[in-house]
Amino acid sequence: MNEMDLLRRIAEALERLAPGLKPLNDLHKADAFVWHAQTQSLQPVPKVNRVPLMLLKGIAGQRDMLLDNTRRFSMGLPANNALLWGARGTGKSSLVKAVHAEINQEKPKALALVEIHREDIPSLPRLLGVLKDSQRRCVLFCDDLSFDAQDDAYKSLKAVLEGGIEGRPANVLFYATSNRRHLMARDMIENERSTAINPGEAVEEKVSLSDRFGLWLGFHNADQDTYLAMVEGYAREYGLQIAPDALKRQALEWSVTRGSRSGRVAWQFIQDLAGRLGQKIEG
Repeated sequence: MNEMDLLRRIAEALERLAPGLKPLNDLHKADAFVWHAQTQSLQPVPKVNRVPLMLLKGIAGQRDMLLDNTRRFSMGLPANNALLWGARGTGKSSLVKAVHAEINQEKPKALALVEIHREDIPSLPRLLGVLKDSQRRCVLFCDDLSFDAQDDAYKSLKAVLEGGIEGRPANVLFYATSNRRHLMARDMIENERSTAINPGEAVEEKVSLSDRFGLWLGFHNADQDTYLAMVEGYAREYGLQIAPDALKRQALEWSVTRGSRSGRVAWQFIQDLAGRLGQKIEG
């Protein structure tokens, strides 16, 4: 082995032993990001998968409250962490993404939307450190948040939301969606009651997590008129060529086969209809 080969091998060995460089997280690269806990990096999302705010039907009250809360935060005014809870497919995550888009349309670059996956909640303190350093106002979003037995991640979330020494950074607001009002499974809460030395305190420990959210917004399955309004709004927005009576009849048949009426069911029907009509859905 000559001298150059030896030096190259030494250099490669040193590179493998050296700690990796801290990733540069620039929150001005985009308006939306996904947090990757393993690499402690924020991946920019150039195009967010979302529905325009005007197409979300049957949730006017929830829309107005979340929009007002988010707008105040974007202006530097006091605002609350929000928990959007309720039935599946009722527009919880769609509303968060649509409200973010609406605020940025009113004032470009006003907010960054940062998504953290449920399994990465233990890395939340590190993420908050990254967001705090950036100074850009951020809505931190966790979709389908819930906790099961033997899961202690909720304790770190409680501390981060309000209970820690530092508290939540002033430039960060936390929004979460869940099918559970208290973020805990019912059998998990009942188990605490039956096995704890002090059942009341044990249950309080579990359900108090949801109290850290100042704004609670409940979502429920839509009635028939609201469901049809969703379908008609989508069909009109995407220019689907079908007679109103046929649209109504087919939409109702679709909801019967699915056994529910919700925004998700309405969107799935529209995708099926567009495919059968040979029309593309843009956006």
